[in-house]
Amino acid sequence: MGCARGPLIFRRHFGAAIPVLIERVTMPFRNLIEPLASSRTLGYVFLMAMLTGLYAALPTWKEYSPYRDITNIPSEFHAALSLVLGWLLVFRTNTAYSRWWEARTLWGALVNASRNLAIKFGSLGRIPQGDLARARELIVGFPVALRCHLRGEADSQLPPEIRSLAGDAEHVPQAIARKLYAIVGQAKRVGHIDGDELRVLDAELLRLMDICGACERILKTRIVKSYRVFARQCVLIFIATLPWGIADDFRVWTIPLTIITSYFMLGLETVAEHVEEPFGYDDDDLDLESLCETIEVTVNETFAETGPN
Repeated sequence: MGCARGPLIFRRHFGAAIPVLIERVTMPFRNLIEPLASSRTLGYVFLMAMLTGLYAALPTWKEYSPYRDITNIPSEFHAALSLVLGWLLVFRTNTAYSRWWEARTLWGALVNASRNLAIKFGSLGRIPQGDLARARELIVGFPVALRCHLRGEADSQLPPEIRSLAGDAEHVPQAIARKLYAIVGQAKRVGHIDGDELRVLDAELLRLMDICGACERILKTRIVKSYRVFARQCVLIFIATLPWGIADDFRVWTIPLTIITSYFMLGLETVAEHVEEPFGYDDDDLDLESLCETIEVTVNETFAETGPN
């Protein structure tokens, strides 16, 4: 009877803790495997690393064959090359990430500029409600137009409401900014705002096109092509010669070591290539849809709170 009660007592005292313990034990493994399955970039890198592992089987087989003394590369060669390649990849990755971070900073500034415009349009002067409603549509439409512009989407892919705001303009964000200036200019001419209020609004309107121009600079000025090609060549040469240089020392362990090294080397280069273009649709790109939604919600909320002048 006492033996039968033992498991019951254990489950009563420790039953709730078992799922938590299992969760904590399996979490590191899930965090390691899930990104490979969910991220297209990491999945591609993992596949390429596995292919290099297959390639590493050739020098591994040579070490167990009569040809083991042929084409051995000194392991010191890769010790020296890895140091140089490490510095090269660090510079490559930092340069690419600085472009991504600058793009994120610019879109953060666009969020703030849109909010400030909404506050100032609703609080300054005596702008009519019809013009305020039009300004709200333009402020909300600007980030959407900029997102489509940076992604090179055709006119047919633009949301209908954005196309109606810009008319037949080729540069849609500029057309929307021009219409915002038209509302402000008309308000100044009829006396709804004074000169000081005009300058306050102009300070925020200027930021819209400044941000647009800075994003276009990131989009159209990639890292120098010769440097990108040079970095790829160095990585490929290193990976191609690595198993031949370590097979004599590591034998069968050459294959997993080559896979691990290739994963990190190819991963740094591939991630850097994706990150340096931050406005696309990849997992590593900026979540521009979410930022546009944030601007729309906060701008609409601000105009709703200000109410009639």
